[in-house]
Amino acid sequence: MKQFKLNNVDSEDIEDAIIKIEKSFNIKFEVNELSQVKTFGELSDAIIDKIQLENIESCTTQQAFYKIRKAISELFYIENIKPETKLVEIFPRKNRRKDIKKFEKTLGFKTDILNPKTIISITLTLFTIASLIYIFFNWKMGLLGIITSIFGLKIANIFGKEFHLKTIGELSKKITKENYLNSRRDSNSFNKKEIESIIIELFCEYTAIKKHELTRESTFV
Repeated sequence: MKQFKLNNVDSEDIEDAIIKIEKSFNIKFEVNELSQVKTFGELSDAIIDKIQLENIESCTTQQAFYKIRKAISELFYIENIKPETKLVEIFPRKNRRKDIKKFEKTLGFKTDILNPKTIISITLTLFTIASLIYIFFNWKMGLLGIITSIFGLKIANIFGKEFHLKTIGELSKKITKENYLNSRRDSNSFNKKEIESIIIELFCEYTAIKKHELTRESTFV
């Protein structure tokens, strides 16, 4: 099997993935601290070594679910929350943005689960691509189009009300991945056995690498 190399992946995408990993595990790498890392396995080991917390082998996704269930129960007096419970049943569209803000405040961190309508995102993305092409013919109009698209995407995200996730179970997995320590009952602990799979999830998400292509032997050089 041909070994997948990471040196053809955009370095900014890799940096974005590492920033998200740092946020999730509340760690911070110094400048050039990872300069000697040659493989994805070495990167994973460096991240795990950076987490200087008590290792407790308990399921973080389960703890995230309990936190979500508790917050929903306290805010909306809804019982019998299960992993398969639909998000749209808990957060009706009419007051969704306001209810999500209350939910996140009770939870203690942002979930980033609201998005603009898909058609709006696609339209603005296509407009951005068209503007990039047009910049070669009329750079002023092309640049104006790009700025307008970026501004439009930001506004669309601010006022978005759509869920891309469907269930409480999916939300539990998302916050475990993106807010690992905040998802645990004891934020001063971690489960070492869970970390590498979460690193893979985040790394693939921000670099568009397929999971089956990414191995510990995948090289950055």
